[in-house]
Amino acid sequence: MPLAPGRRTLITGATGFIGRALMLALSGRGQQVIAASRGTGQARAGVEWRSFDLLRPDTHPAALAGAGVAYYLAHSMGGGHADFRALERRAAEAFVSSAAAAGVERIVYLGGPQPLGPPSEHLRSRLEVGEILRAGPIPTVELRASMVIGNGSASWQIVRDLAMRLPVMVLPRWLRSRTRPVALPDVIVALTAAAELPLERSAWFDLPGPEILSGRQILERIGALRGRRILALDVPLLTPRLSALWLKLVTRTDYTLARELVAGLGEDLLPKDERFWQLIGHTRLVSFDEAARRAMADERPRPGISEHLARVEEKLVDLTGVRRPRG
Repeated sequence: MPLAPGRRTLITGATGFIGRALMLALSGRGQQVIAASRGTGQARAGVEWRSFDLLRPDTHPAALAGAGVAYYLAHSMGGGHADFRALERRAAEAFVSSAAAAGVERIVYLGGPQPLGPPSEHLRSRLEVGEILRAGPIPTVELRASMVIGNGSASWQIVRDLAMRLPVMVLPRWLRSRTRPVALPDVIVALTAAAELPLERSAWFDLPGPEILSGRQILERIGALRGRRILALDVPLLTPRLSALWLKLVTRTDYTLARELVAGLGEDLLPKDERFWQLIGHTRLVSFDEAARRAMADERPRPGISEHLARVEEKLVDLTGVRRPRG
């Protein structure tokens, strides 16, 4: 779906993990990008920063002006709001209305998967947003991904910190659940292709990675990349909510965000099919090990508490007698 002359691509949440990567990819291809966010980012050729707040419809018209495709990548879950589901619904409804008024031709949304059983509040909210966007007058592609592997992903940060900071850990039942983690580069390919996908009506697609892995296997694979063997003890009574308190002591991820993400891991998060990859002709996906290796290579030292945690991490490696491989 080529954009009409003079139309540009708008990215909400442009300062976030996915939004930033997508902005760099699109501008690198020579596309004119509108980076819509409450804050501003680094100046870049082909990128115009515009002030935008999903919960303030008065900021929408100026931000959406001239946009042909709009990526919906912002959400409220990490803000600590008591009823983030209500905020998410309100924001999605306002965005659909504003985008239609601005003449947007396509919306692309990155949401979460549908579990077999009842979804957590987090997953329910992501699915509700997708339904609202797809029910609007603008053709919408909803892509559903579980764990995105990349430096800056909250779900990746949780499993990475667990694997690297605990020589011995309890194994709560949610780490038995299976999912199909997908690499950030593959997600960016999918988002880019979704804007151009021939579409008669709004639709949703799963976005699975190449391997089915349990939480325990994910931890073991991350540990193996750093030469660490993880000793895990089964504790079936450690619920996701209790696990979130435990994670508060171990990971750098925001506690409220970690609690909601872990709550969504009570059941398998497996895709319905892989048809989206086939539709866009992208079937050679990045392996989990390669995606994890790249994510850890992209890490940068952070000041304050993160420096302290990094030193603790090194001490744990010393205590276990396992050194990180050189190179």
